[in-house]
Amino acid sequence: MSSKKHHERTRAQESSNAIERMYITMRHLFNRGFYKPMGVSGETLREALLLLRPEIYGSIGDEKAELEGLLYVIDRLPQGIEECMFINLTSDEGYANSHFKPIIPLKRRRNCYRIDDEQMNIEITRGRSEIYDILTHLTFLFVESHKISKRVLIDEKGSTTRDWEKLEKAVLSQKKLTQNEREVAITHTANILGRTFEELSLVYNQFETTNKPERLLHIVYWLGKLAIEEVVSNNKRTVTFSPVLRERLGHHIHGEIWSDNIKNTLLKHQLLERPIHIISANMHSVMNTIFSPIALKNLLSKKTIFQVYEELSKPDNELLRNKVTKVALEKGMIYIPDTSGTNIDVQIFDTKQLDISLNDLDIKKDTVSSENPIIFVMDYAFGEQAYETIDELLKPFQVNSKGVYLNVESISIMGKAGILEGGKGDIMIPSAHIFEGTADNYPFHNELSKADLEGNGINVYEGNMITVLGTSLQNKDILKFFHNSTWNVIGLEMEGAHYQKAIQAASKVRKTINPNVKVRYAYYASDNPLETGSTLASGGLGTSGVKPTYLITRKIIQQIFN
Repeated sequence: MSSKKHHERTRAQESSNAIERMYITMRHLFNRGFYKPMGVSGETLREALLLLRPEIYGSIGDEKAELEGLLYVIDRLPQGIEECMFINLTSDEGYANSHFKPIIPLKRRRNCYRIDDEQMNIEITRGRSEIYDILTHLTFLFVESHKISKRVLIDEKGSTTRDWEKLEKAVLSQKKLTQNEREVAITHTANILGRTFEELSLVYNQFETTNKPERLLHIVYWLGKLAIEEVVSNNKRTVTFSPVLRERLGHHIHGEIWSDNIKNTLLKHQLLERPIHIISANMHSVMNTIFSPIALKNLLSKKTIFQVYEELSKPDNELLRNKVTKVALEKGMIYIPDTSGTNIDVQIFDTKQLDISLNDLDIKKDTVSSENPIIFVMDYAFGEQAYETIDELLKPFQVNSKGVYLNVESISIMGKAGILEGGKGDIMIPSAHIFEGTADNYPFHNELSKADLEGNGINVYEGNMITVLGTSLQNKDILKFFHNSTWNVIGLEMEGAHYQKAIQAASKVRKTINPNVKVRYAYYASDNPLETGSTLASGGLGTSGVKPTYLITRKIIQQIFN
């Protein structure tokens, strides 16, 4: 007689369950219309995040404050949000035409508006993924704020410690702090955060902005102040979702406007019926790959092509970048800045106006099709927005009451992703995308292979990749499970499954594009969430991302032309 074994839940299962709960809770709160993050309505979200302990949020579960996570989050939220009691998530509701000045976070392209001292409006135009991103960041921020209030409150009446009083004095002082005064303030703040003076001094300048040199002190003070009010006066911060946002979400409103703008531009330039190669990438690598050998001949006589790419990527080399852009526009590039709210700009390259043999890509002029294809480059989508934009783009376009089908020959996706073996700057070639939290999987034939990119001094990995609900939910236990099990996952990103879902729907089910459309996916590693010190919160790639970006771009262009 066999007895059933009792299996305890693993950390990976608990974490997976926590992500599912967060996902369901966020949708419920959105449908409800409002919630109080530190009240009863926000409890499930807080508990799930604390159980999950995403790598990006570091020591969120500890008593001491998390500094790298705070910097990561604060760079992706509008400046001044820590001062606001009311955070309102809206659709594009006309604030651009008002007296309100848009506040754009440092590391996320989204318009935010400070309505008054207490309220911040954040415009959501990129779908559900953007809401998950913001809500998880806000939950982290408010959990951290209550750590501050716990350390500074002495009694229920609201009496505070001496450290808090000194910080308040420094923050509310109108005059510029001297180095001495700053160090005194850092000493008191370090006590409040449970961190050392050295730890705080090391990150202090990373928080600094031109108009707020003491920004870290301001953030700590206002987070703590509002948390104290919540504890003492029960005056809780509130997140609301506007009725228009709730009505519009999921209806591809911005994606449809974006797609129609592009198709009208193609029609206007008589390019609508030409073969099209779509590339989802950044707004510089394709343009620089095609035009820098023409625009920067002198520089190329002294440097290698990859050194030139590196020069172009340096923030202070704007004149060099302008030179390449000028030549590109003269030689047929059409630039479509976004006006739809998707925040996805577009470049269209007409190869008819291009002598590709002037390039260094070993492409002979006679290999370029006599049909002169169009290369269509779109900026990165964000999460679920990838489905919305590609789905709309691949639909037929109505011209004089007749549906015109786009002649899409290939779709190439290049992006950043987290890697599970290897390190920052390495390359990943997926053979399938698995959608996290579901059993949905999207296998495909990838035109790019490991052999295409090997031999360039960069590690290349091939295997399955997981499309996550948000980078802010990365969790070591789940990632280890996906990496070590038969799922054979080599990396994680946010858009792959969404892109492939739209491509498969258009090519295999709706038959609106060629059923044998070629697809290419390649990612370069921005972080390794399994390595402490290599997560997204530990900082950007710097110039180490230049070589993999251009290796992938060059290979995509070579395959398109050959």
